[in-house]
Amino acid sequence: MTSIALFGAGGKMGYRLAKNLKGARFDVRHVEVSEAGKTRLKTDLGLDCLDQAQALDGAEVVILAVPDTAIGKVAAGIVDQLKPGTMVIALDAAAPFAGHLPTRADLTYFVTHPCHPPIFNDETEMQAKKDHFGGLFAKQHIVSALMQGPEEAYALGEEIARTIWAPVMRSHRVTVEQMALLEPGLSETVCASLLVVMRQAMDECVARGVPAEAARDFLLGHMNVLGAVIFKEVDGVFSDACNKAIEFGIPALMRDDWKKVFEPQEIAESIRRIT
Repeated sequence: MTSIALFGAGGKMGYRLAKNLKGARFDVRHVEVSEAGKTRLKTDLGLDCLDQAQALDGAEVVILAVPDTAIGKVAAGIVDQLKPGTMVIALDAAAPFAGHLPTRADLTYFVTHPCHPPIFNDETEMQAKKDHFGGLFAKQHIVSALMQGPEEAYALGEEIARTIWAPVMRSHRVTVEQMALLEPGLSETVCASLLVVMRQAMDECVARGVPAEAARDFLLGHMNVLGAVIFKEVDGVFSDACNKAIEFGIPALMRDDWKKVFEPQEIAESIRRIT
């Protein structure tokens, strides 16, 4: 069995990974510094933790399920204990993109991240419908990148990625730079910001007298049908009135140069703030 040292195993993300790795074909060594995390792993999953040295002894793969701000420190603290050929897996492109992984040409660096369950899906079970984050019951797509290392290492990295993010539908191979465009660029800087604005717009309607429940139902319902048309989930078109509202709405809401958030220097600065 491939041996994996899972750092941060009792944390928010690490716990999900530990749960999905349990029973898979991997020999997983769990590393967790917090007593609460250790207790959670033992009580909920029956898993014991090892100290860092024990976990890394002979480990073929190291997964860093720790916050972006801690990846550089954790990686620097273990790099001298890793044998040549060890695969280090990061769960987000931010720290690798920012250069926080130690310089060692004989290590393999693999980065993977979930797309999360899509809005348009075929889930029927209530547990899957309520699994908005993914990695428990709802199916999702994933993206992965082989940052450095031999080409044949990608297959192992993707196998682990499919396991930790299960159940997985499509698995996309991208570069670390492309993953940084997707997050924070597309998903956080653009999508999350616009969704916050939409929530603020809903609250403004409520402040102007619309019943709160009516405003929420109206917005979420229209997000569904408008999104289905915009993202080609259905074969449909907008009314002339809707198209006219979009024509005048975009310049009223967006700066002309808003796409600069995808420029390399802007992505780098956003990641610098994150990490």
